[in-house]
Amino acid sequence: MKTVRTRIAPSPTGDPHVGTAYIALFNMCFARQHGGEFILRIEDTDQLRSTRESEQQIFDALRWLGIEWSEGPDVGGPHGPYRQSERGEIYKKYTQELVDKGHAFHCFCTSERLDKLRAEQTEAKQTPRYDGLCRSLAADEVKQRLAAGEPNVVRMNVPTEGVCVVPDMLRGDVEIPWDRMDMQVLMKTDGLPTYFLANVVDDHLMGITHVLRGEEWLPSAPKLILLYEYFGWEQPELCYMPLLRNPDKSKLSKRKNPTSITFYERMGYLPQAMLNYLGRMGWSMPDEREKFTLDEMIEHFDLKRVSLGGPIFDLEKLSWLNGQWMRELSVDDFIAGAQKWAFNSDYVKQIAPHVQGRVETFSQIAPLAGFFFAGGVSPDAALFEHKKLSTDQVRQVMQLILWKLEALRHWQKDNITACIQAVVEHLELKLRDAMPLMFAAITGQASSVSVLDAMEIIGPDLTRFRLRQAIELIGGVSKKENKEWEKLFNAIK
Repeated sequence: MKTVRTRIAPSPTGDPHVGTAYIALFNMCFARQHGGEFILRIEDTDQLRSTRESEQQIFDALRWLGIEWSEGPDVGGPHGPYRQSERGEIYKKYTQELVDKGHAFHCFCTSERLDKLRAEQTEAKQTPRYDGLCRSLAADEVKQRLAAGEPNVVRMNVPTEGVCVVPDMLRGDVEIPWDRMDMQVLMKTDGLPTYFLANVVDDHLMGITHVLRGEEWLPSAPKLILLYEYFGWEQPELCYMPLLRNPDKSKLSKRKNPTSITFYERMGYLPQAMLNYLGRMGWSMPDEREKFTLDEMIEHFDLKRVSLGGPIFDLEKLSWLNGQWMRELSVDDFIAGAQKWAFNSDYVKQIAPHVQGRVETFSQIAPLAGFFFAGGVSPDAALFEHKKLSTDQVRQVMQLILWKLEALRHWQKDNITACIQAVVEHLELKLRDAMPLMFAAITGQASSVSVLDAMEIIGPDLTRFRLRQAIELIGGVSKKENKEWEKLFNAIK
């Protein structure tokens, strides 16, 4: 009998997402329950956004939770390399195989032509899709244009009629019409593959037998199934897990809920409670109990107990469950956990130099620096009343700074300062116009230690969280403002 092999394949393009941990957990439990292997692969073909810093954050965040893999970029294995950016020659070989068999073709269409085509199709109330222009090019013409170095992508041939039957382990057979499918780009102009090609090639070569992924990928499943047919490979069993939702049933997003795993670590949640909570997302133990360990989840794991209703990620419920775990710790474990969280010498050493010159007694440390040991802070709304800016302008400045900091991958004081500077300069303001707002949002006080140093020390997760809290405190951002301010944000250098 074939060994069960599952995988998680995150993209290292931002903060490690709780959705990634959720899917990783279910893949790991399924594999372990069947005595199989769980592996980690990095999908880093987005050269502009992928970073090694983000990759390391993914490793650290998953390991903090207790999720381990037997093969991956950091542990090696017999099916490497495990980073897609290091597998370029493999993808070129299989792309050429598809072209040679007539299952794919070189497309030389410019982005201008494609934009115009989509606009015309949209205006005619048609599904925007590639019209197949380059599919009918003569072989000699294709050869000449390739020899001339003309930019091109490789697209797959896709039927335009009939339906594809997608066998889903949760839903049974799902029928999806082929006329909803575009002629998917498989290889980009930069010579790197898209998700679809790399995914199928890697899963096949790495012996993946079962793929548990988010249900947002279900509508595009026919393209993956077709690629398996084109290559003549046996496809893995497919399982499309329900998406995590906000309490208002919308898709989980950082605008409404903190989505970074490291945020929960910085807030002082216990990893075993967090993993327990993720295990409850759309799944339940046979006896319906709420609190269970990873080993207990693996022992009782059964996909038949997955509910298709979108599981609600509720911070209040998570905090309640975390409290259950906290209260069961021994006093020694509780102290050890608190020390590891923030009362450790490495963290305190970062804070001490900024506090020492501002206090006359040790008893003044807590009032001055207590915000370093908090999750959120509770500033008075009056602290955001500005001599120069209206309330709307204050909200705008803070939102633009938040967006700028959300995109910041190298979290150092100079880079944080540069983000704030870029926003205020674009708005024709001075740094001193924004700093009182930063003090209030980050420290909860009108003044304290250097707020820029404080932002570097508390880190990106708590900094962004406190800025979001402050913006909500003074009125939040409407949908209309969000749209207008995003245009303004995109113009900031």
